[in-house]
Amino acid sequence: MSQAAFALLEKSLAPVSEHMTREAAREVLQLRATSDVQSRIDQLADKCNEGQLTPDERSEYEMFVWAGQYISSLQLKARKLLTNA
Repeated sequence: MSQAAFALLEKSLAPVSEHMTREAAREVLQLRATSDVQSRIDQLADKCNEGQLTPDERSEYEMFVWAGQYISSLQLKARKLLTNA
């Protein structure tokens, strides 16, 4: 993810993190992909590493990567909230 994209992501998360409760933070930390979603991500990752993604699969994989980064950023904010409170 580019610096500009990450900065935009951080900016978009600001309202969420500003109003996150301790309970919500604990829930955010539990977010995980379901087994079927993780299986699909793994399949796409393998195909990507082998250079065999179709254009549609590349778009799908990029969406999963972006969503993972978004969730990771939320989880970082949740950890900070729980550590500082």
